[in-house]
Amino acid sequence: MASNREKISNIPDVAVTISAVYGCKWSLKILDAIQNGICRPGAIEKALPGLTTRVQSYYFSRMIELGVIGKTAYPEIPPRVEYYLTDFGKRILEILQHIKAVQRDIESEFRASQLET
Repeated sequence: MASNREKISNIPDVAVTISAVYGCKWSLKILDAIQNGICRPGAIEKALPGLTTRVQSYYFSRMIELGVIGKTAYPEIPPRVEYYLTDFGKRILEILQHIKAVQRDIESEFRASQLET
């Protein structure tokens, strides 16, 4: 049976997750693609010019480790894999949307103040 300390260590650290995801352009773009229904690795790679298979694999693994996305592997030939947002991932995206909104507001205010001067 898992001790209380082990159970607590399994709780996602929101600050670490936000830092890891928001600090990387590829994480944000991959999450946006998944949120928009693009869930297969090949389709995500095509939708995001410049994203390599190696980089994509790293960020998939990292976001699975953080609990932001999950992976479904279908027992087919050829194998098919799809990624999805976890409930935690959906909540993290809400936070990221707020951060983006604040950034847009600040940029608008800055542009407006530049026009006044």
